[in-house]
Amino acid sequence: MMNVNVNSPMDVRNAGMQALVAALGPVGCARFIQQFDNGYGDYTKEKYLVPDTPMEDLVRELMNQNNA
Repeated sequence: MMNVNVNSPMDVRNAGMQALVAALGPVGCARFIQQFDNGYGDYTKEKYLVPDTPMEDLVRELMNQNNA
């Protein structure tokens, strides 16, 4: 077991990368890291966003996009 200074973000990151490479190999480690995405936007704001467009218009627009 490795002695890691958990108060040092760099030490924790290095130990984590070493553990991933040891467990998954270099390619598996890279694929694992690629799965993480910070995304974009403001989820909380968008979650409660009420569109000004009537629902029927939104449905019609979606149906037109699927048919295009």
